[in-house]
Amino acid sequence: MEPLNIVTGLLLFIVIAPGSPGTVPGAESWGYVDVREGAHMFWWLYPANDATRSYKELPLVMWLQGGPGGSSCGFGNFEEIGPLDRDLAPRKTSWVNAASVLFVDNPVGTGYSYTDTADALTKDVAMIAADMMVLLKSFFAEKAEFQSIPFYIFSESYGGKMAAAIGLELTKAIEQRAVKCNFAGVALGDSWISPMDSVLTWGPYLYSTSLLDDLGLLEVSKAAKAVQEAVDQGQFQKATELWSVTETVVEQNTNGVNFYNILTSDPDERVKQTAASGYLDALKRRHVQPLHRRSLSQLMNGPIRKKLGVIPQNVTWGGQAGDVFTSMEGDFMKPVVDIVDQLLAAGVNVTVYNGQLDLIVDTIGQELWVKKLNWPGLPDFTQQRWTALVDPAAPDQTGAFFKAYKNFAFYWILKAGHMIPSDQGAMALKMLRMVTQQE
Repeated sequence: MEPLNIVTGLLLFIVIAPGSPGTVPGAESWGYVDVREGAHMFWWLYPANDATRSYKELPLVMWLQGGPGGSSCGFGNFEEIGPLDRDLAPRKTSWVNAASVLFVDNPVGTGYSYTDTADALTKDVAMIAADMMVLLKSFFAEKAEFQSIPFYIFSESYGGKMAAAIGLELTKAIEQRAVKCNFAGVALGDSWISPMDSVLTWGPYLYSTSLLDDLGLLEVSKAAKAVQEAVDQGQFQKATELWSVTETVVEQNTNGVNFYNILTSDPDERVKQTAASGYLDALKRRHVQPLHRRSLSQLMNGPIRKKLGVIPQNVTWGGQAGDVFTSMEGDFMKPVVDIVDQLLAAGVNVTVYNGQLDLIVDTIGQELWVKKLNWPGLPDFTQQRWTALVDPAAPDQTGAFFKAYKNFAFYWILKAGHMIPSDQGAMALKMLRMVTQQE
């Protein structure tokens, strides 16, 4: 990839001058919000790009990445749903075709977001949600034209855990008139809502797909049970450590299965290592580094940084990502099923969507925590038959199934792993349009 081509591709896409974000209504823009003293959060907005409709006639979607420590402005933008891919070629299945998209590097310390000291990093999802309320209050005050547009929070992985907490706090903030926006719902993609429901089903899922034998199933199940015991004792940091050990046991028994898509090899991250280097190093290697691959890092710390023109000299994209994960380790294995219940009780539209080939957050585990909801509509939802959806990229094939009842919906996305828009872009875009009531 020649540097000249990179810069040319960027220049073709620039709609406002670097260094002057937020000055033109309806134009691509970006900026920082100081959410706390010493804590600076970066956002990047792409207005909807539809030849037949104004961006004001289409919804606004905020995308939250996982990790914690994964960059929405980097990975979500250039690897999944933004207008350009990481080679700066136009993406045909970009979500900007159906909505304005707001990427936020969240929590602070992620991507271009940064903190002045390690003490300013977040410790739990409550702190993350409080920071996001400051950002959203600032964003909707600056971008008043978006206040009446339906606003959805879409997420992936740990981003779903954050999205649930943020959605609940946003509901309260709107009631208190602290934030002015038209909140329309949350969508939880392959989300870390109930960690133990995922971990305890890794063995059965891998066994059913012929990736574990009887002895492997026994070893993985034993390791998962140890994680459960730590959670039951309220030892959540220990549970995070044992979760990493369980991943190592999985890798050793499956010849290094790709946790993000069981049918796809991952040569950069395939491991035959043990956790001898430390469980936090192993966790970062498995779940933070994949979101910061070398070519993406070069793009974000090179041409994109130059384009944006507002990134402080001492800030490196992704430079604090590992610290973000470390700071959140005590919160990592805590479930937030109760928060989803509160969202449903408040009348918030909640969508769950999951990739068929995802291991780290397998669909079996997602279905288990959904069945634990106290939501009164759950029995009626469960009795619904799902509806098959045609794959827009292959009209002769089923691309997904879905079912919905009142303010809850579930999408089963076929032939997709953890990063659904990367694996099944056309199907993900169709799902977006359905969730945002455009189909």
